[in-house]
Amino acid sequence: MSDSPGYQSDSTAVDPAKSPARRARPGSSKSNVVKVLESHLYRAVHAAVYAPFSLAVWVLYQLYQAAVLLLFASSGPHLPIRSYGRIAVIGAGLTGVSTAAHAVDHGFEVVIFEAEKDVGGVWARENSTSQLQLNSILYRFHPSVKWSKGFPQRDEIISQIRAVWERYQLRKFTRFDYRVTKVQREPDSSTDPREGGHARWIINDGKEGIFDAVVCALGTCGEPKFIELDGQDQFKGQVIHSSQLDGAELKGKKVVVIGSGASGVEAAELAVDKKASDVVVLARSDKWIIPRNTIFDILLSLQPFGRQMPLSFIPEWIIRAFHYRDLWDLSPPKKGLFQGTPVVNDEFLEHIRAGKINYKRGDTQSIVASGIRFNERERGSKSGDEGEETLISADVIIVATGYKRPSIDFLPSDLFPTEKDRDYHPPSLYLQNFATEDWSILMTNASYQDGLGTVGNWHIGLLARILMVFLLDPSTRPRPAAMKTWVDIINWVKMQAWGEDASGLTFFTYSEMIIWILVFHLFNPRRLPWLPFVLFGYGVRPGTGGRITAEAIQKTEGSLENLGKRVKKTADLLD
Repeated sequence: MSDSPGYQSDSTAVDPAKSPARRARPGSSKSNVVKVLESHLYRAVHAAVYAPFSLAVWVLYQLYQAAVLLLFASSGPHLPIRSYGRIAVIGAGLTGVSTAAHAVDHGFEVVIFEAEKDVGGVWARENSTSQLQLNSILYRFHPSVKWSKGFPQRDEIISQIRAVWERYQLRKFTRFDYRVTKVQREPDSSTDPREGGHARWIINDGKEGIFDAVVCALGTCGEPKFIELDGQDQFKGQVIHSSQLDGAELKGKKVVVIGSGASGVEAAELAVDKKASDVVVLARSDKWIIPRNTIFDILLSLQPFGRQMPLSFIPEWIIRAFHYRDLWDLSPPKKGLFQGTPVVNDEFLEHIRAGKINYKRGDTQSIVASGIRFNERERGSKSGDEGEETLISADVIIVATGYKRPSIDFLPSDLFPTEKDRDYHPPSLYLQNFATEDWSILMTNASYQDGLGTVGNWHIGLLARILMVFLLDPSTRPRPAAMKTWVDIINWVKMQAWGEDASGLTFFTYSEMIIWILVFHLFNPRRLPWLPFVLFGYGVRPGTGGRITAEAIQKTEGSLENLGKRVKKTADLLD
């Protein structure tokens, strides 16, 4: 995420064109011209070698998407023979729409509550040039999604969200301009989670009825986060947020970007594309920037431990040697690759190499009429450390401070208790997504903080189907004590045994999450019959309009029931 500025006093003034960020990097006495030529040569060789390979990968990717669509996506919702339950979904972004689509496809009633006037979530608030950070193979939020390229932009992403919404006829189940302010238990029909039951829920005034479960799908990015900069009212230029750049006139202007996270890097690239005369990025701390290489990014997301390991220096060395190269001093000297969400980008470092972007590390102190007072620090220093005080000239200041995290205050506070020194607030939830006091509250992607490839992928459907299993089969439901024990074990392993200083669920990889879900089934034998349903969506689909016939459904459900009885009998003997 983007940096937030700090505030101090300042003195010396320099122009961006004469900034120390333009000087040669440590360990290199080559001129900028030579480095630019080397960079162009490197990219030309890279393109020549990988172009045929990239084409083959694209063809295979399209075939893969077609196969997933054929095998795992139905043609649309089936007319329910019976309703298995009612689920409230809060938010109509990709997580909410995908969750609702999975639910109606398996015979559950849903109501989507959306505060805005349309679907799309945070993507509806992004610039038109904004695109995926990771390859879209890690952003397949529903089996019916079909991407045209590896890194689609905003409009294609929104169109895919809308396509799922329309395919599963969710329009009639969606309440736009409906802000959820209260979620409360319905006392007459709620049962005790400690005894295998669960609460029933009412949204706001209860006019939409009683729900068996609630999915909070608000994500982590709400309204744009605006900050008041000291002296901002004195600035003679324009101050804009990084999400509002579509109509910004930047040609020939000196642009300063505050923040070096994903939105800051993207804003700086856009300023270069719009022919700004100077572009300066102000970073409070260095962040990992990894290449847009599909195979490499997938391998990183498959690291199963979700933390820094003794061999984590290997991918870090590879990134420094082959991605940063002569700009190795811009990589974090102390923060590990698996300790925060990296920026995924190929062009940013090339722009720095070519002198099109100046990168400065330090603290923003104040705004003056002509620009920004800035304390530039050395690599490895901390915010507030002594540095070189400068004034950076600016015509436009882009504040890349990201988005506010959506509030979940509408949920009962007792869902997220603190017991002695143990905290069960997000992200310390069961399977990182279920409230430990009641599994009928699911927080898909709303409790997320940092990770690799863990936001918009298959897990949305996996978690939705786990919730459905809990509703369908009481014997599979976890008790609050068991859910807290799971959180405690993960935290003990990652915080105590492995030395992490924050919740073990603050950062995780995709591989780690899949391991959690598999162990979840093995831990309780009564869940094993549901494994094909959770993983692939097979076995629970009312009606006869889908790819699975009614006869096949009966056979599958009969087999699952018989297997479940045998497993239950075995489990009872073990007890």
